[in-house]
Amino acid sequence: MSTDVTSDANGNAVSGAASSTTAAVPSRPETSADTARKAPASGTTSDKMSRESVTVIVTLLVATFVVILNETIMNVALQRLMTDLQVTPSTVQWLATGFMLTMAVVIPTTGFILQRMTTRGAFMLAMGLFSGGTLLAALAPGFLVLLLARIVQAGGTAIMLPLLMTTILTLVPMSKRGAVMGNVSIAISVAPAMGPTVSGIILDHFSWRFMFVFVLPVALAAFAIGAKYLTNVGERGKTTLDVTSVILTVPAFGGLVYGLSQIGGANAGTVPVVALVVGVLCLALFIFRQLRLQKSDAPLLDLRAFKFRMFTVSTLLMVVAMMSLFGGVILLPLYLQNTLHLQPMETGLALLPGGLAMGLLGPVIGRIFDKVGPLPLTVSGSVLMALTLWQFSRLNESSALAWVIVLHVALSFGLALLFTPAFTTGLNPLPPHLYSHGSAIISTAQQVSGAAGTALLVSIYAAVSASSGLVAGMQAAFLAATIVALAAVVLGAMMRKTEGTGGH
Repeated sequence: MSTDVTSDANGNAVSGAASSTTAAVPSRPETSADTARKAPASGTTSDKMSRESVTVIVTLLVATFVVILNETIMNVALQRLMTDLQVTPSTVQWLATGFMLTMAVVIPTTGFILQRMTTRGAFMLAMGLFSGGTLLAALAPGFLVLLLARIVQAGGTAIMLPLLMTTILTLVPMSKRGAVMGNVSIAISVAPAMGPTVSGIILDHFSWRFMFVFVLPVALAAFAIGAKYLTNVGERGKTTLDVTSVILTVPAFGGLVYGLSQIGGANAGTVPVVALVVGVLCLALFIFRQLRLQKSDAPLLDLRAFKFRMFTVSTLLMVVAMMSLFGGVILLPLYLQNTLHLQPMETGLALLPGGLAMGLLGPVIGRIFDKVGPLPLTVSGSVLMALTLWQFSRLNESSALAWVIVLHVALSFGLALLFTPAFTTGLNPLPPHLYSHGSAIISTAQQVSGAAGTALLVSIYAAVSASSGLVAGMQAAFLAATIVALAAVVLGAMMRKTEGTGGH
């Protein structure tokens, strides 16, 4: 994996460097995908992507949309599943918690997986796991089989988004990365917004099994298209799997996500606290081991990505934005159903415009980013996010539903202004051998920060609601989210345009 240009820790291009893995890669005939990857990052004609490159990215985008849609499609169905499968609320919640835990454990290993496997191999593994899990879920005779199916689905889902981002960094010329990353926001924002709406419509007319019957043909079609047309991009490394690091990911990231996701719930007890403490300790051990393994170029998750200043700032900005987003995603449906007394399907439809706005604006914002850089977008987005969350904290039982929808669309617009610049600015300066690790780090940070935001805001909501009522609890939680969002304003003002490495 060689390159003619690399970046320093501030994202500045430095000529004449070569990746340390060059000697380990055997020579082979150049393909059209290689030509797209090696095209110069500037100029007019050289910025055009080959048909093969476009096919690869579109295939991965469709597959990512499907797997992320599946992640939220279950939320509205939990009440139905409690009745049909005869399980308690605490038991049925494991369908969501187990999915999240599996994602948290698998994502840190994707840096290794994507370096050792070809693009085609990683895609087939991801969609094979997802399709198999979906089929098993549709046929599940009881709760335990359904839980196993969700875990298998999560294993495939965890690989897809890092695979998509790594492939984009490898194939897309620098001048077009913002626009293409904007298209990624369609998958990561529209799909979760559509999940509750789609499941609500399905549950109104069919059994819960049809949620998986609906997803399965699309997943199989993406699998078949990828099997036929997907070409390999990038080059495989010779990294080895450190078993100790893999073992540490389970209590480290699993403990953190489980502890944070459960600590704010009713009757949580001491188990989430213990899980959180164990998670923090094991995370410290995991980081220490990666730093040691970096000396021999064999880490499971290469933390040298944090030497690039814009990667660090962008990751922190994503963490703050995800805390606000996930907290809002949990709190707003509670407000709509418990205070404004909407039905689940009505709630899903009320939240749909915001999700669609975020996704449809993504490509537009990406093209603007390519022209003006991140600073105007991230400052505007973070200020809009903070102002909108503050307005959410002023809602009450007499607030108009139309105003709530307007605020949610505004919040989604603010987040769209943040996500594409943060993704692109953070990943741009990384050298090619850190693409997969940088993508895995950002995806892991999203999972942990989402759980942290949910835990923080739900804990505040529950504590204040117990003494002062549901409306007061909701207002206090959104006020806390506003304070967290102020950190995004500071981080957004620190964003600077980054020059990427060679390798295109």
